[in-house]
Amino acid sequence: MHLRELTIRGILLGVFITIIFTASNVYLRLKVGMTFASSIPAAVISMAVLRFCKGSNILENNMVQTQVSSAGCLPAVIFVMPALLLIGYWQNFDFWQTFLICAAGGTLGVIFTVPLRHVMIVERPLPFPEGIAAAEILKTGEQDGKASKDGADPHEGIKLLVAGSFISGIFALIVNGLRAAGSSIALTFKSGSAVFHFPFGFSFAMLGAGYIMGIAGGMAILIGIVFTWAGAVPLLTSMIPAPDGTDPLDWAMTLWAKKVRFIGAGTIAIAAVWTLISLSKPMLDGIRMSFNAFSGKNGQSRERIFQDLSPRSMVVITVLMVVIIAGAFWDFVQDAPVSAGLAWLLVFIGVIAAVLIGFMVASACGYMAGLIGSSSSPISGIGIISIIAMSLIFLAVGSGEGIMGTEGGARFLTALAVFTTSVVVAVACISNDNLQDLKTGYLVGATPWRQQVALIIGCFVGAIVIAPVMGLLYQAYGLPGAMPREGMDETLALAAPQATMMTQIVQGIFTQELEWTYIVIGLIFGAAVIICDLLLKKMSGGRITIPALAVGLGIYLPAEINTPLIAGALISWFSSYLIAKKHHDEGKTAEAANHRGTLLAAGFIVGESILGVILALIIVLSVTSGGSDSPLSLGLEHWESAGAILGLVLFVAGMCYFWHRIQGKKA
Repeated sequence: MHLRELTIRGILLGVFITIIFTASNVYLRLKVGMTFASSIPAAVISMAVLRFCKGSNILENNMVQTQVSSAGCLPAVIFVMPALLLIGYWQNFDFWQTFLICAAGGTLGVIFTVPLRHVMIVERPLPFPEGIAAAEILKTGEQDGKASKDGADPHEGIKLLVAGSFISGIFALIVNGLRAAGSSIALTFKSGSAVFHFPFGFSFAMLGAGYIMGIAGGMAILIGIVFTWAGAVPLLTSMIPAPDGTDPLDWAMTLWAKKVRFIGAGTIAIAAVWTLISLSKPMLDGIRMSFNAFSGKNGQSRERIFQDLSPRSMVVITVLMVVIIAGAFWDFVQDAPVSAGLAWLLVFIGVIAAVLIGFMVASACGYMAGLIGSSSSPISGIGIISIIAMSLIFLAVGSGEGIMGTEGGARFLTALAVFTTSVVVAVACISNDNLQDLKTGYLVGATPWRQQVALIIGCFVGAIVIAPVMGLLYQAYGLPGAMPREGMDETLALAAPQATMMTQIVQGIFTQELEWTYIVIGLIFGAAVIICDLLLKKMSGGRITIPALAVGLGIYLPAEINTPLIAGALISWFSSYLIAKKHHDEGKTAEAANHRGTLLAAGFIVGESILGVILALIIVLSVTSGGSDSPLSLGLEHWESAGAILGLVLFVAGMCYFWHRIQGKKA
């Protein structure tokens, strides 16, 4: 019997969900450097909506979640692209260059991993944890709308998504729009000249992200916070006297920003490098498999469920995407302080380097995602390695051709290294996700080439959204050290942690002014964390772990952002522990609770993120018409303390509701 699969209605639904989830992930990535996986929420929404359409089935729902999955990974280009504003090369996000890099790079990520599908999914099946989870959700949705044993009823799921979105959106409106409640509360005190600062932020998006992240990441971030605010900052404030008239807390924040954050950068860097080293064998295996697959040894089956895009169409798409990338590069370099011949040479080097490194990265990411999952695959580490490699390549070319000696030459080459790395990251993030979707499709009996087409559609739709949303958020909130207007509140700036760190790295390479002392301290500290992690894994049989990357984020990110992440992780662990202790049904009740928690957490993220984008639009419209940066503010005077208490009360009430619903109790 023929089943609907890649349909117009499914594509249109996928486009709508992709736009919403991409905008949410752009906001979340700029704020905290994370995204949420969009496949499972998209599958739940699709099952709930298409159930009212005649002939809907599991294959059509699978195509929707496949298309939307790009919304969870393509915003990873924000690892790199904001660096172009942070170095002052761009004044806003260029729509066409950003769109072309995201769309073409993402499409190459799809194409480069197509030959790996047969090898990694059919011949040599790898775990692909997210792919298997999505397949199980889709299968349960086929049971005529009846609640399944694992609680995956799509009607309940859509209610949880909407409830979470409503709660977090209203809270964000009260805090960030009306300014009627505070966004954090803090305990600050001095012991001698040492300053101790322990804040707690209120954010339902971060609470949801922490729940999804889990207890290991949450505890690792807590270690980073304790190291920073109970160790490094108090030590530095006791050793380095504050200038006369400087507030102690302001001085502590200055030392954190200019010194301690580099310790976090060093910790993140060594963690990323260690992850790549520990996965070097599977990375090389993935590259080898990809070369073998491209040689055509696997052939093409006539059976529907084994049909990939044809080799001819893959070649045509690849050539077209390379031409698009070359056009984007030429547009980027044409106004540079170099001759036309040298500009073409730089375009050639950039395109070749991006495509070749992207191909190898795609193979490695696909294999790593199959082994450890997309969420655990070290995209940030690949970005760090890539930007160092690109910086050294362009530094060598610039020195040899005399560009470094020209006015603005060093900044141009810095920007070109960032731009080239953006292509690699776009390829990597999609390839990291593509095989998960193809695994889901294999388990539910989908047609691979149709999924690959859906992924390419998702790349282009997501790429259309990314640049405008990034530009809107930048104009409304700004980035650290790159505020679009004078007088803006820098405490509201979006952290963009990976982009900030990569800016420091690439500028340090070209100017040779990197804060090496604190980076080296971070490298040593990170190495110590890695050793402790290995010992704990060995002694606990793998049950206890301390991810060094999360420890680095605990140091690098503001504590106001990190603390609700920890709260979400603790809720995840305690709820699982208590349910497992109370019920003895082979984990089915715990699985249902985790499913409810994941969907509600995704709703928290979407609600706050979308409200953040809407507020950004309102702020930009207000400013451009001569209004204020806070057009919805109630202007309450002497409200700081009361606002902080009100924010705490509302946030605790929201956490109680979160806990209540995870336990399966009705609102």
